[in-house]
Amino acid sequence: MSSKQIALYPCSPNTIRGTSTKISASKDKVVYTNGKTVIIRDLKNAALSTTFSGHAYNTTVARFSPSGFYCASADITGTVKIWDTIGEDQTVKGEYKVLSGKVNDLAWDGESKRIIAVGDGREKFGHAFLADSGSSTGQISGHSKVINAVSIRYQRPFRAATASDDNSIVFHQGVPFKYDKTIRTHTKFVQDVQFGPSGDHFASVGSDSKIFLYDGKTGETVAEFTDSPHKGTIMSCSWSPDSKSFFTTSLDCTVRLWDIESCKSLQAWTVGSGVPNQQVGGVWSGISDLVSLSMSGDLNVFDLRTGDKPTRILQAPQKAITAASSTSSNTFFAGSADGRVLSYNVDSTSPSDAVQLVGGTLHTSLVSGMATASSGKVFTAGYDDHIREIEGSTYTPASIPSLSQPKSVAVTSDETVFVAGITSVEAIRNNQRVFELKPSYAPSAVGAGGLVVAVGGEDKRVHVYTWNGNTLTEKLVLPESEGTITALAVSNDGALIVQGNSAGKIALYHSQSGEPIPTRWDWHTARISSLEFFPALSPTHVVSGSLDTNLYVWSLENISKRVLIKGAGPGGVNCVIWLGDAHVTDGKKTGRVLSAGADGCVRVWEVELPGK
Repeated sequence: MSSKQIALYPCSPNTIRGTSTKISASKDKVVYTNGKTVIIRDLKNAALSTTFSGHAYNTTVARFSPSGFYCASADITGTVKIWDTIGEDQTVKGEYKVLSGKVNDLAWDGESKRIIAVGDGREKFGHAFLADSGSSTGQISGHSKVINAVSIRYQRPFRAATASDDNSIVFHQGVPFKYDKTIRTHTKFVQDVQFGPSGDHFASVGSDSKIFLYDGKTGETVAEFTDSPHKGTIMSCSWSPDSKSFFTTSLDCTVRLWDIESCKSLQAWTVGSGVPNQQVGGVWSGISDLVSLSMSGDLNVFDLRTGDKPTRILQAPQKAITAASSTSSNTFFAGSADGRVLSYNVDSTSPSDAVQLVGGTLHTSLVSGMATASSGKVFTAGYDDHIREIEGSTYTPASIPSLSQPKSVAVTSDETVFVAGITSVEAIRNNQRVFELKPSYAPSAVGAGGLVVAVGGEDKRVHVYTWNGNTLTEKLVLPESEGTITALAVSNDGALIVQGNSAGKIALYHSQSGEPIPTRWDWHTARISSLEFFPALSPTHVVSGSLDTNLYVWSLENISKRVLIKGAGPGGVNCVIWLGDAHVTDGKKTGRVLSAGADGCVRVWEVELPGK
């Protein structure tokens, strides 16, 4: 039984208020970090993105080598990994512990052989080493505080510049790299420093809203840019391929393009207003794409030939995906831990259309549940104790407060929404509460199909109810499980119930009689987070996702057959859903299944369905 990944929709870069976020580019791809994951995002087609999950701790920065064949990424413990970006197995070429604290920036030399890592440390703030062996290739010194940025001149004779919170830039000669001079042009923190591709100049930007240009060989100050200055901290600068101009991003929500000959601003773009639109990073991609990063995680792509706004805005979750639900064979919604909900279209190749933020009033905290009604409406529940409704791709103005913090939602065939809260089960229809139940147990999950409603509890049991449009009537209680019920699904006809618990065990039951169907589906090693039948009517398969990062497709026709997708969600799978119907590929019956979880990325898999 086989499976293959056919699409990956990445998360957004992680951003921290008041801190510059480093992103790097190679042709049409940008690389950045979020949590323990390094993401290589394709600017032309988001589904072609890839991720690297080899770090054990949260990552801070990633940089492509000039050749584009390798990527260097670093984490909060001072470890740098160099890995292959071309092969599918992403072979790690080297792993080196270079600093005792967080690495803030990395820089490659023009030969893709040497790397300088800078950041925070006890005995030093920077380290220069060979990518192949990790052996030292000089000394980075001269700073008294944490170093924010580093850049190496691509041409020989090599030079390096480092920017620090001690308000200074240190110019190094190389190789081996050694201290040459301290440059004190800035009066506040220096946020970024970058050499132009030609090596003739380098530029620096800082919290004093100033921009300076220096000679690339000697480090002498050439000019200060005073025309139409930024009005806030400048977080990054990035050069054009011809080294004739560079652009800067600032916390005043603007992006500016500068000409180095006239020292004047050629163009300015304003990206909204307020904290979410503060520009905290940027990189020049390809010939004419300027990519800036908003505090909200949105990547704004500007074109020199077009006016005063981004040509496209690339949106994605910034936090873990906690709930998902499909609305058709090619569209689905995903909600994240920060309350944002995004709509995905797997058939779209346009990066700005494939993933879009749902409009309207969003949840203010974690989205805990999501369910789709037969009419196409999507209902979401959040830890802000509200139930909201999405119609089309926008939240409707109406919302209803829940009786207790909601954990899970499900919809019956008459479009009644059932919400399992920590102390209650409530039924909502047309934005009105039509029924409420205060059970003796603490509800933990809910599932619905037809007019059958199953509620799992912390009493390790599933309570099966029937719904007549006005009242829930308890029909039977399923046998005690080995742990708290954490996931539930009911087939659309209400005939079958599948439950998953905190011990990683899955059990299947007839809803009418409560009779168990022998399965031995106990291959997961941690909490079951999500379950779904396929197809919804007269199901033949079940998909399960777990905290153990794995995904299983189980056959109902032959209980002993299954398909494992190992590592389907680094950090844990939070939700799994089926997309569309089964189809025949190369003579084999296959289906598309989606997994999403802790890393904020959505993966779509083509799975050969286990048969009789």
